[in-house]
Amino acid sequence: MEIYRICLAKYADELVASGNPGRWNLRGQLVIYAAGSRALACLENVVHRSGEGLNSRFKVIRIEVPDTMVIEELTLDQMPPEWQLPRHYARCQPLGAAWYQRRTAAILRVPSSIIAHEHNYVLNTRHPDFGQIRIMGWEDFEFDPRIKND
Repeated sequence: MEIYRICLAKYADELVASGNPGRWNLRGQLVIYAAGSRALACLENVVHRSGEGLNSRFKVIRIEVPDTMVIEELTLDQMPPEWQLPRHYARCQPLGAAWYQRRTAAILRVPSSIIAHEHNYVLNTRHPDFGQIRIMGWEDFEFDPRIKND
């Protein structure tokens, strides 16, 4: 399986987690977020950056996940009410934090909060199987001028 991550070019050489909190992780949990498509990875960046800072140099990282790798999934019927709203990160974080602590799978597949029927992937960099996940390649990425605020 191939998944995608768009990040600043200076961070594209390796898969490194910041430990910052996100929708599916608590502060200090070392995870990396990726998307099921380049388009979703682009939209995630636009939304999380509020259209700002998109003139910087970016790269799309193509990430290879072995077909044999176990992927845990959170489905829509497991989501708390209004989970997709930005102010409700605290409703989703316990679900991802529990997965992170269980270490049952290196990857958690989660529904996109932006586009119905699309998925993001949370990669646990501390899981023993994380080393099987590889960067397949990089591509320069430029955001379309129509979605930039700066």
